[in-house]
Amino acid sequence: MVDLAALLTDLAAESEQLDALVAGLPPQEWDHPTPAPGWTIAHQIAHLAWTDHVAQLAATDAEAFYATVTSTPDPSRLVDAGAESFLAPPAALLARWRAGRSALGAALAAAPAGEKLPWYGTRMSPASMATARIMETWAHGEDIADALGVSRPATGRLRHVAYLGFRTLGHSFAAHGRAVPTTPVRVELVAPAGAGETWAFGPADAADRVTGPALDFCRLVTQRRHRADLALVATGPVADEWLDVAQAFAGPPGTGRTPGSVAGSGDDSARTLA
Repeated sequence: MVDLAALLTDLAAESEQLDALVAGLPPQEWDHPTPAPGWTIAHQIAHLAWTDHVAQLAATDAEAFYATVTSTPDPSRLVDAGAESFLAPPAALLARWRAGRSALGAALAAAPAGEKLPWYGTRMSPASMATARIMETWAHGEDIADALGVSRPATGRLRHVAYLGFRTLGHSFAAHGRAVPTTPVRVELVAPAGAGETWAFGPADAADRVTGPALDFCRLVTQRRHRADLALVATGPVADEWLDVAQAFAGPPGTGRTPGSVAGSGDDSARTLA
């Protein structure tokens, strides 16, 4: 059984790690561009604050959540408009994000067991919602770290991102208009130091396989790096095709990164909606 309390603890820790990265930035640094075209560091944090807010609505007031969709004048700009609506001076934005993520954690902890929460195009359990928030917080943290030219330590929390990336194999193909494969894929990843030796998902006897560092796999499925820049090995046609389309986030396919690009690459996948 999934331990929701443990997931929420990891979500809080992931948020706090990113908080520590931005909290001490001079106000002008919040205007620094990130890989998402037109998005600054402030936009990235505003996006997380907005998404935490609508996730809290999904957990506490389904009618209000649906209103955020039906009241949108341009559905194609839902994510951008959400981030823009939460922009504020750095101190106020930081306080808004902190309060919102705390409220979301409390709402998910209080959600009745077995309840499915509404989300964009699907419904999610509180545990799935918490996992998705970990993934998105980490992924947007990568955008900010890339923009600042810094590296963040990989932690055992990446297991949640890796698992979500594995679970969304079918979605990845469907989002790109491709037939969802029925061939099983085995994923074997070298975990970050101190988090165990290997994380494995899928049938042990599957012929199609993806192997490599867990950090690289997480960067791939969140489209924060091009596969050519990662130490991932695909064996079998389905596994190989998957590495071209993998995305652990909801919505239409992102354009992804180009080979050799890190910060400022102009990739739409940096705007994710878990």
